[in-house]
Amino acid sequence: MSDAELFRVQGLCKGFDAPAGHLQILQDLGFSLREGEFLAVVGESGSGKSTMLQILGTLERPDAGEIWLGGEPIHALGVNKQAQLRNEKIGFVYQAHHLIPELTALENVALPLLVQGLRASDAKQRAHELLTRLHLQDRERHVPARLSGGEAQRVAVARALATNPRLLLADEPTGNLDERTAGEVFEVLQQLCSEEQAAVVMVTHSKGLATACERMLRLHNGRLIPVA
Repeated sequence: MSDAELFRVQGLCKGFDAPAGHLQILQDLGFSLREGEFLAVVGESGSGKSTMLQILGTLERPDAGEIWLGGEPIHALGVNKQAQLRNEKIGFVYQAHHLIPELTALENVALPLLVQGLRASDAKQRAHELLTRLHLQDRERHVPARLSGGEAQRVAVARALATNPRLLLADEPTGNLDERTAGEVFEVLQQLCSEEQAAVVMVTHSKGLATACERMLRLHNGRLIPVA
């Protein structure tokens, strides 16, 4: 893991207007990540973890604060520039794998690269390499319905990393899996992100997975608190 700072958040705030008044979800959040660093964020349901990830991934705008990726102030970019940045530098893994049912595992992983304009042969080669590293080379031609839950989630991990993103955001990536399969998916996620030198922010309810990460923060009352 490099000592170079890759990702930084400063003074992040977000609130919503509710019938009972203004509800402040995030208050003055701040942290930084190095290349290849794996951060777990824990907290109660409704604490704002998913909202935080949406903002970090430029899918939602904060009320205040700054977000820097690779020295670039991504909070200040326009909508089109943010969409381009998401496609090129940010990967997403969710609790549900969100694979396209009609496409094979190989085609699902290659899709983000095709969107970027990569030649089909090169996109499929990259997808094949990732699936092989995840021990899924025998499942390349299977559609999601023919994959187990753990296999489908590993395909989703491969898809998220296909474009070699600098930042990966994972929202309960093992939440739908049994404990053993969840551990396997988490291990390959850690391994691949370390090899690709991608920084990771993972939201999880699993204390076991969170404690296996390099660093853990708890989101409580809108603020991030270090966990020893």
